[in-house]
Amino acid sequence: MVDDMCKYINENFGKSPLHLAAYVMWRHNWIHPFMGGNGRTSRGLSYLILNIRLGFNLPGQNTIAQQIEKNRKPYIDALEAADDSARNGEVDLSEMEELLSNMLAAQLLFVHGTARGK
Repeated sequence: MVDDMCKYINENFGKSPLHLAAYVMWRHNWIHPFMGGNGRTSRGLSYLILNIRLGFNLPGQNTIAQQIEKNRKPYIDALEAADDSARNGEVDLSEMEELLSNMLAAQLLFVHGTARGK
């Protein structure tokens, strides 16, 4: 599964940064399945891929990982939706991508608010 994940990233590196981050977050949860660490590790790896694919380190507090820790239900729902699609022979990460997109917007909005002195 690690080989498949790396192969997917390499073959699809031209896809959006959010798509690759969503893929890694979902797929790594299956590669690294143990209690108390796989979600945290998957979120960290996903964020690393997002930054690498963007070509810079994202600024801000209230990071995607912090937002997931505050409210895990949408994250779990998005993982389950991706799992459901995989059982049907597809890889549909649209819910995960939307979740990450909204969380990225919230992270950057925090940066904007800080820049405005709020």
